[in-house]
Amino acid sequence: MSVRTGRVGRTGLVAATAVAVTAALAGPAMAAPARGDHSGTRAAMDAAVRDGVPGVTATAKDGHGTWSATSGVGDLRTKEPRSTADRYRVGSITKTFVSTVLLQLEAEGRLSLDDRVDKWLPGVVRGHGNDGRRITVRQLLNHTSGIYNYTADEDFGRTYFLKDGFLQHRYDTKTPEQLVQIAMSHTPDFAPGTSWNYSNTNYVLAGMVIAKVTGHSYAAEIRDRIIEPLGLRATSVPGTKVTVPQPSSRAYSKLAETATGPSYDVTKLNPSLASSAGEMISDSRDLNRFYTALLTGELLPRKQLKEMKTTVKVDVAPNIGYGLGLIDSKLSCGVHVWGHDGGIHGSTSSAVTTADGRHSLAFNFNADWSAAGDAVIEAEFCGK
Repeated sequence: MSVRTGRVGRTGLVAATAVAVTAALAGPAMAAPARGDHSGTRAAMDAAVRDGVPGVTATAKDGHGTWSATSGVGDLRTKEPRSTADRYRVGSITKTFVSTVLLQLEAEGRLSLDDRVDKWLPGVVRGHGNDGRRITVRQLLNHTSGIYNYTADEDFGRTYFLKDGFLQHRYDTKTPEQLVQIAMSHTPDFAPGTSWNYSNTNYVLAGMVIAKVTGHSYAAEIRDRIIEPLGLRATSVPGTKVTVPQPSSRAYSKLAETATGPSYDVTKLNPSLASSAGEMISDSRDLNRFYTALLTGELLPRKQLKEMKTTVKVDVAPNIGYGLGLIDSKLSCGVHVWGHDGGIHGSTSSAVTTADGRHSLAFNFNADWSAAGDAVIEAEFCGK
């Protein structure tokens, strides 16, 4: 499936500047696997490890129950294997949580998707042709605002993506306002509503809108509205905390323009550089629980779920539609799955669920340079 949340050549941060359709999606259609058969999924995980990913952890749930598996290692030094209970940084999967909160607020009559951003954040989106009076909350959530993606900024990339900058600045704290100001130093990519481009700035602004509407941080609203009601015990919004709770594995990055060369341990970092665009931590079981609850109407009324699933075209990826923080992906066998990808230093994740909530899959690579995730999804939902 994927809207790539890893920036090509700049390691896998929350910086998606392109959409990729892998060979798995372009390949011939396959028959769906027998229900309860996850052997193809395991084989795809093993293939990712053979291709250089240190380790994979995955959990799937279908009508036959829950299946969990790992491949490879969680620590390149000790060779300790990954755990099926591993917690990991989920990157842009955070966006679905943020969008869900905003849609809940809409259902409560506290805002409208058609509100202008300037109504809630007056004067914040200004300069170099940017104008929050012309951009709606909906356009933030479906990436049609035209606002520049702050993680594509060259100075930001040198500071936080490449080895010398990252090793010096990995513990920096960045405020949402500082991240937005990076984007405001650039002209918009296009006029609001006229095209589509994935921009992490949209979701930093969305988190700021939640805070303005509720008087609480977006993290507090996610905790109170989603994490605690669903009992997501492995899920958290870390803020500036630099560690990942146990159990967890080490996370690895090339910290380079290419996917070759040495791997660096990037487990510890200050995730404020991702903010409400991608700072969350979870595990595979929690992600399956979240997306199943979302798609079966447990978190949103029917009207808001329909809004979330109303997609816009992603022109360079004909099998992909982007809704409000939710991706619709048509796989090679014709199955549609809904979910999101996530990339941040040393971590690449995906979580997808069929529309009826009956079949879900979530997994993580403890590396940020591999595009093998789509093959895992194809194997689980389409065949061996």
